[in-house]
Amino acid sequence: MSLEKTTLENLRQDYSAKSLSETDVKLNPFDQFEVWFKEAMDSGIIEPNALTLATATPDGKPSSRVVLLKGFDAEGFTFYTNYNSRKGHELAQNPYACISFFWLELQRQVIIEGIIEKVSADESTRYYQSRPKGSQLGAWTSPQSEVITSREMLEEKLAGLEKEYADHDVLPRPEHWGGYLLKPTSFEFWQGRPSRLHDRIQYIGQADKSWKIQRVAP
Repeated sequence: MSLEKTTLENLRQDYSAKSLSETDVKLNPFDQFEVWFKEAMDSGIIEPNALTLATATPDGKPSSRVVLLKGFDAEGFTFYTNYNSRKGHELAQNPYACISFFWLELQRQVIIEGIIEKVSADESTRYYQSRPKGSQLGAWTSPQSEVITSREMLEEKLAGLEKEYADHDVLPRPEHWGGYLLKPTSFEFWQGRPSRLHDRIQYIGQADKSWKIQRVAP
């Protein structure tokens, strides 16, 4: 490798855009997330709904990938994927997961831990059939996370499906494709600050459904 180690060691950015105090945040973390998410959307960030989803096998082997948030409310955070993918297999065996958002332009990060469950078949079908036709075809085409012989195999399968459904704008939803809901047990809101003394405010879910708000060291 030609990249000097010192080049990476000297990469750093000081943050000073805003601050975050436990006395200023909303009492409910969903309300706080809504405020920050709206600011991310209004800022012009490309795909502010992009999140990193971390899952793990029952014996603790982790994996992560970027997916897109497609909805959130007081119940949790929804995304869609192939149930037969690596993340789908891991979630079937270990329903605990973590999602994180990083909005560099706002010097902010949100980390949310919780338990995953599938959304209803009706909700999955509703969303699936609202997608562009190409995306609907893609869900049928790709055996996500499986080893394949070539890209040509995918293109040939897609061509066959395009011909089969040439007269249809709405396709039936594959049974192996649908939504997940992450029901949070904790939130962390991170605001970049100077000298690496970042603000980190956590919300920890309590047995009575309330949230304990606390500051943790950066």
